[in-house]
Amino acid sequence: MAQACGLGLLLALSLTVVGASMPVTVVRLNKAMLSYVSEFGKAPLQRALQVTVPYFLDWSGGMLQPSRVQILDVQVTHLRLNFVDGFGVRLLAAANFTIKVFRVPESLDLILPAVLLADARVAQGSIGTPVVSISTCLSLFNNAIVSNGSHSLIPALLIRVQQHIKAVLRNKLCLGISNLVQGLNVHLGTLIGLTPVGPESQVRYFMIKVPNITNDYISLDINAVLFLLGKPIVLPMDATPFMLPEHVGINSAMATVGLSQDLFDSALLLLQKAGALNMDITGELNSHDNLLNTSMLGQLIPEVARQFPNPMPLVLKLRLGTTPVATLHTNNATLWLQPFVEVLAVASNSAFQSLFSLNVRVNLSLQLSVSKAKLQGIASVLGKIQLTVASSNVGFIDMDQVQALIGTVFEKPLLDHLNALLGMGVALPSVVNLHYVTPEVFVHEGYVVVSTGLVYQR
Repeated sequence: MAQACGLGLLLALSLTVVGASMPVTVVRLNKAMLSYVSEFGKAPLQRALQVTVPYFLDWSGGMLQPSRVQILDVQVTHLRLNFVDGFGVRLLAAANFTIKVFRVPESLDLILPAVLLADARVAQGSIGTPVVSISTCLSLFNNAIVSNGSHSLIPALLIRVQQHIKAVLRNKLCLGISNLVQGLNVHLGTLIGLTPVGPESQVRYFMIKVPNITNDYISLDINAVLFLLGKPIVLPMDATPFMLPEHVGINSAMATVGLSQDLFDSALLLLQKAGALNMDITGELNSHDNLLNTSMLGQLIPEVARQFPNPMPLVLKLRLGTTPVATLHTNNATLWLQPFVEVLAVASNSAFQSLFSLNVRVNLSLQLSVSKAKLQGIASVLGKIQLTVASSNVGFIDMDQVQALIGTVFEKPLLDHLNALLGMGVALPSVVNLHYVTPEVFVHEGYVVVSTGLVYQR
């Protein structure tokens, strides 16, 4: 218990510290989602309605005779869910209860039709998760149908049996629905779980205010908190609030997920702080197609040829001191990198000797996609990689000549490294066992929209 309380306190403190400045996403659950739940939810509802009924006591032969009553089967023939503006969800269900009353000398088989009405309020929990609660619930029953064709049944007895069963079910059915909703809340609570982004980084989502509910959808404003080594990545305080426009994405989608510019900025800041974008590109003398050696560079820079008469491998040390910049325009996402590259040669004593350093500017096109509830990307270079000399230990450098060599050996390893990182992806808001189906990504001015189906699989 003490450990659970401590964990809850730690979570509450972390949400308080980072909640004001974190990037915002919006998850909009549409009518199509309710249609899916209406179909998928029949089996769980049937199990929730499979309640126990106490013995029926009947005065017979001058004494009370207990008769066991058992619900043999529940068939939910109709389940409909609708959004209620400003409140939550309304449930309407029709079910048939197959009931057996074990009497002597003859058992009684009944089919009891019922209609269930329930209103569920959707609110914000104390730790930033959606919480569903039953506010009103009503069970209505039609007359039972005797299914075993018994003609010896006394009508008054049938009335008393029905009254007994209905009195029990009126309370227990609503309790069963309430218990089903509590199980749902357990799953919704997994929204705030930490999901790995990289070896030392995670993302956590949590709600920042009460849901916005209309007759067409329920919209959840959610903060995305990215952690590096347990510490939150905090954007500058001028981060602007994100509001998802009404009509975006695919109208028939179950869910519409809006991802703000701030989410991309935070993810890129995390990559930069983690050093994940830093890399070394090393030449190999034994490779026939590797141009990273002093012999090739010496043909363009005379001082390199003078200092290294024998071919030696080169190393390009790429370090990213400034945060990459993602730009989102309609149908177009780009990424701007400005790495610092130091060119080193391996000297005869195996030590590294710095030859010169470069300021690099790379403009990349981003193709975004979603796989396994993760936003992923593939980058490709737009135009030419721009190189300028930052410092030199080998005299004058004619960049018009060096550009072709460095640009050629630099581009492919950079893209391979970057695309490996982008391929890892960032987990999107989800809960345990809920999967995105056939998601489609749309890029808009300043934000990205994911339209997707949903499926629940254990």
